[in-house]
Amino acid sequence: MIAGVQRTVSDFLHGAEATVVAPASVAEAPTKTTQIIAIYGKGGIGKSFTLANLSYMMAQQGKRVLLIGCDPKSDTTSLLFGGRACPTIIETSSMKKAAGDEVRIGDVCFKRDGVFAMELGGPEVGRGCGGRGIIHGFELLEKLGFHEWGFDYVLLDFLGDVVCGGFGLPIARDLCQKVIVVGSNDLQSLYVANNVCSAVEYFRKLGGNVGVAGIVINKDDGTGEAQAFADVAGIPVLGAIPADEDIRRKSANYQIIGRPGDRWGPLFESLALNVAEAPPVLPRALKQDELLGLFKSENNGRDVPFEPASFADMCGGRVVEKTSLEVIYEAV
Repeated sequence: MIAGVQRTVSDFLHGAEATVVAPASVAEAPTKTTQIIAIYGKGGIGKSFTLANLSYMMAQQGKRVLLIGCDPKSDTTSLLFGGRACPTIIETSSMKKAAGDEVRIGDVCFKRDGVFAMELGGPEVGRGCGGRGIIHGFELLEKLGFHEWGFDYVLLDFLGDVVCGGFGLPIARDLCQKVIVVGSNDLQSLYVANNVCSAVEYFRKLGGNVGVAGIVINKDDGTGEAQAFADVAGIPVLGAIPADEDIRRKSANYQIIGRPGDRWGPLFESLALNVAEAPPVLPRALKQDELLGLFKSENNGRDVPFEPASFADMCGGRVVEKTSLEVIYEAV
């Protein structure tokens, strides 16, 4: 049973503030029946690709796995189902409500080769709050009996470069035991990974228990910045997926590569083992200068100086002196 969720969405919406406590250096390894793992990363960094193949490999290893897409793009399960869009919980709920019906598990949860998968969904651009959609989606999961389901792993795919509250729900309210970040050897993806580490630090100070289990390096070109980030942040590298044309092509064609016996099978077998066994640790988020310091200055421009602007600059170089209306009193 998924009894490991320590605070429900209702607690998140209506609960009191947590007591501030000093954070521990390392969180305890998950001991509950179900490991609930939230995966974060910059949009486009390859979270969905990584999770589709990871969940598939875990299922082939005999594990009961539930993959939940929590990205408004609703692309988490696309690769798993060969490019087909999975009906989302939010959209299905709206249609069922309009028809006077209730949502059933078979309306929103689908299976492939042992992997159970569903998408929360979200609003279209400019038509609502994605974070609020996440909260609403979890409320629906609770109504569908989320806490009674029996899985070995529940994998949550979250967009990491959106900072509103709904996307930070698993970290803020202990809805998972550990977090994994997906990054690459580029500044923007590591910036997002660092923000996630910062969020974990912050909520641990407020009494939270979530830790970071590690980073998965996707599109690894061997330059080493992601490894350097992991070393400074104090988190392990769980796996490195190379920047390989075969992987890029198969991913673009919605093909699963994390199959036992295939070329990339051993990579995902190792990743699955590391994800399962890695304990959640308290990371050390880097300061901006430290993050920039992982890269050569010619790659990020950190040596460019600040040049203060003047009022004349703001006016295009021409400033007309105006007579002051200030009244000046002579000293008596």
